[in-house]
Amino acid sequence: MSIDSSNGKQPWKRNFFTITIGQTISIVGSSAVQFTLIWWIASNTSSPLMLAMAGLFAFLPQLLLGPFAGVWVDRLKRKTVIICADLFIGMVAAVYALILIVVNPPFWSACAVLGIRAIGSVFHTPAIQSVIPLLVPEKELVRVNGWSQFAQTGALMLGPVLGAALYAIFPLSTVLLSDLAGASLASIAVAAVKIPELKKEKQLAPNFRKEMHEGVAVFQRDKKLCIVTLAAALSMIFYMPLSSFFALMASDYFKASAWHASIVQFGYSGGMMLCALLIGAYGRIKKKLFVVHIGLLGLGLTAFFCGLLPQNESAFWLFAALCTFMGASGNLYNIPYIAYMQEKIPREVQGRAFSIMSSLMSATMPLGLLIAGPVAEIYGVKFWFYLTGIAFFIITSISFLLVVSQP
Repeated sequence: MSIDSSNGKQPWKRNFFTITIGQTISIVGSSAVQFTLIWWIASNTSSPLMLAMAGLFAFLPQLLLGPFAGVWVDRLKRKTVIICADLFIGMVAAVYALILIVVNPPFWSACAVLGIRAIGSVFHTPAIQSVIPLLVPEKELVRVNGWSQFAQTGALMLGPVLGAALYAIFPLSTVLLSDLAGASLASIAVAAVKIPELKKEKQLAPNFRKEMHEGVAVFQRDKKLCIVTLAAALSMIFYMPLSSFFALMASDYFKASAWHASIVQFGYSGGMMLCALLIGAYGRIKKKLFVVHIGLLGLGLTAFFCGLLPQNESAFWLFAALCTFMGASGNLYNIPYIAYMQEKIPREVQGRAFSIMSSLMSATMPLGLLIAGPVAEIYGVKFWFYLTGIAFFIITSISFLLVVSQP
């Protein structure tokens, strides 16, 4: 399917930005609601176990349902999947808002809400990722993924701020309704865009085993993609726990305040946004997998140097700066990786391929925490940063050598 950007038949920029703006508004509402739900649990229970349960509930749907969701994304109209998933997430929040008005539910029910909302995201994410190649010329995929990542990162930064402000003024039930409002606007934006649909063979019922195998076969056929994906998954086992360790580095190692910890998180997100903005403005990357390896190496180097920092105030600011470069390196790896998949994978199986990739990456979080928790408990959280850097260097080097050896 060719996309003509030279005439008015397919104004891809208008269509892309219409969907992106709508999705950005939806992400702001969703992240605001997610923040307020977690804050509501934390402030009322002060229970690490309850917060761990909330994280588990929000994580499990992708791991358990991801491959099955990809089958349906490829079988159904992706436009319909996006709209239904958006509205489903918003309606779950709205129903819980009504429950809060009528009764006083137990706090664990908020964990269940986070998990149910995550089911919608399992369908929504691969549908959006597989729609972009249907709207955008192939040569523009890297740039538009940069623009999209810039908007999403900004929304994820704004969402908690909005959630905190709304929670300070309104009851939780009112805040939850912002999710439905954002989802409705996003759905209207998607409905307004004509999205080309792929021709599908008529099937009476899905053969999940066969169709999931077709998604896995995509990675088996593209040896370079398979190598990079496995290398990224192994690297993420070390990297994913760092998101939980940023705050510990600030509070326990540097003896800093919550304000200092927020600077670290803001710097990380700012680095992601800056990298996404630069790629969106200038990035027509030809050697995508080469840049993916540079991004992975950047993640490892920044983690390694964080693990070498001394325990003083000046070193804290170096830590914050390194976290900014770490965020930038994350997008330098992620954006060309997604663009490569969108470019190389047949469009009729992209939903399954993205779902499998997301499920694989999701599995790295609990596995990483299972390993990192005891190690950091014995040797200190700083050691895990140091170890992550060494692991990244080894894994990335092996991956690069294997990729360049492929024909």
